[in-house]
Amino acid sequence: MKTISLKSVAAEVMACHLCPLAKERTKAVPGEGPRDAKIMVVGEAAGKEEDLSGKPFVGRAGRLLNSVLWSAGAERSDVFVTNIVKCRPPNNRQPTKKERDTCRDAYFYRQIRILKPNLVVLLGRTATKAILEVDSLKKSRGKVVSRRGMKYLCTYHPAAVLRNPSLRDILEGDLRRNLPG
Repeated sequence: MKTISLKSVAAEVMACHLCPLAKERTKAVPGEGPRDAKIMVVGEAAGKEEDLSGKPFVGRAGRLLNSVLWSAGAERSDVFVTNIVKCRPPNNRQPTKKERDTCRDAYFYRQIRILKPNLVVLLGRTATKAILEVDSLKKSRGKVVSRRGMKYLCTYHPAAVLRNPSLRDILEGDLRRNLPG
């Protein structure tokens, strides 16, 4: 039942036309990972390489994510990886509130109900704001927050680490301390 449900949500994402992003995308990016994943990792939106492949976190930020997950004791293949916004905003701009809210409400909350992970890792300010309605990542970074019966860890997005490599140790530390073992 879970597999069918995740597949049906993915099929809806692939056919989605709920916002203008659908007009410009190559492929929607519903997310991927095992249906019994205990960890769900959530980024902002699809980027250029994700738009071409239909898979989340496959570019430079994805390679960094894989590395920090491994350093923290997790394998990418054991984690469900997705984004709040399932399509690429033009020129990789930040998603608008309407785009964020539309995707979150139509797809993300359904994915989380199907998966029932032990921990949802929110990567960056956009994902944190979309789910926890917190404007500043600094106030919640590194902390596990409980909302609506789910535990969320807020931390840096791998793209931020690519821009500022000194953040890598912080990202790895947040994951190492909080990922379910």
